[in-house]
Amino acid sequence: MSFNSLGLSDSLLKAVGKQGYTTPSPIQEKCIPVVLQGKDVLASAQTGTGKTAGFTLPLLQILSKRQQSQQRPIRSLILTPTRELAAQILENVKQYSTFLDIRSTVIFGGVNQNPQVKALKNGVDVLIATPGRLLDLHQQGLLRLDRVEILVLDEADRMLDMGFLRDIKRILALLPSKRQNLLFSATFSKDIKQLANGFLHHPVLVEATPENTTAEKVNQKIYHVDKVKKRAIIIKLIKDGNWQQVLVFTRTKHGANNLCKKMLAQNISAAAIHGNKTQGARTKALAGFKDGAIRVLVATDIAARGLDIPLLPHVVNFELPNIPEDYVHRIGRTGRAGANGIAISLVAHDEAPYLRDIEKLLKQSLPTGVIEGFEQGPAPAIDPNASKQNNHRRKPKKKNGDGNWNRNKKSHSNNRNRNNSNRRSN
Repeated sequence: MSFNSLGLSDSLLKAVGKQGYTTPSPIQEKCIPVVLQGKDVLASAQTGTGKTAGFTLPLLQILSKRQQSQQRPIRSLILTPTRELAAQILENVKQYSTFLDIRSTVIFGGVNQNPQVKALKNGVDVLIATPGRLLDLHQQGLLRLDRVEILVLDEADRMLDMGFLRDIKRILALLPSKRQNLLFSATFSKDIKQLANGFLHHPVLVEATPENTTAEKVNQKIYHVDKVKKRAIIIKLIKDGNWQQVLVFTRTKHGANNLCKKMLAQNISAAAIHGNKTQGARTKALAGFKDGAIRVLVATDIAARGLDIPLLPHVVNFELPNIPEDYVHRIGRTGRAGANGIAISLVAHDEAPYLRDIEKLLKQSLPTGVIEGFEQGPAPAIDPNASKQNNHRRKPKKKNGDGNWNRNKKSHSNNRNRNNSNRRSN
């Protein structure tokens, strides 16, 4: 099948051809005709499947065919969880609307709002935004959403993970009731399905790949190693393999900074990207990584969400994520658009439960290997006396009103605080 058979206009086909695309991906083939029919869509799509074009192309066609006022109110709103993803979507929208009379812009936090406000005042048809900055500008009376015809929630699972559910509901309340809705998510959790049921009207389910699967072109390998040797191991892998472009994941911002310093000390060009970095620093690091000036990009999950790095050959999990779905998102950075990729995970003894959760999600055992000279030693022995002392000091656990242990309640509170912190950073 070619793009010519999907019902797209000549102007869009010309723009697609200019980007060098001739054959639509499965998600594009399934999604574009449905969106053109004006139907709501609930789409399951991994990163790297071409989902952005799956909704931007038909969205642009619909808007270009409808009469627009001279004031150019916001007619399409695309919500994303992170700044990087928002910027990437704007780039795609501009590429595909080259031969259309469509204006688009992006707004997100972490940068001066004045240029964004100026673009809004000039009139915008398509607005790409992160929830925090969108609500902020709306509260200031600098934008209106009462003329939105098409809403897109992209990477909805990540938005919920980051604590944006309340903001999403507030934004939905600002939109006209009559509109077309498109929701894209890599996974369909209970929360995602509940959110979808709240605002989608008789949606068409579109699936590009089975839920929670990893890219077939990604060669995955697990190395069981001692935690203290991880830095030496990753430096050895990069140097011995002469890897020139490596995306490395850590669980924390502090860990990303420390690992980046170790890389630089070994004369490996590296940069860290996470929520504490300014938008300028994040943009500079990503640009350097893409053009080869930076060899290693060390990132946290939130900062890396939505990164589009063509033909990325290597992804390394310096630490496994504690949320198994994040493993799918991480390794989905490589093996994209039919290219091959390698995803390596360094797993210490205390990460064994995370690995089991990942394999359970994927419904498969991941292949393991050994790095000569860095074989994992036996698990640390547990001191029974220390355990007894801890038990002696521990207060009796009580169940709360929901039937959960109070310890779990505290954990949920910590997760909420973490999510709120992540939300503010974006």
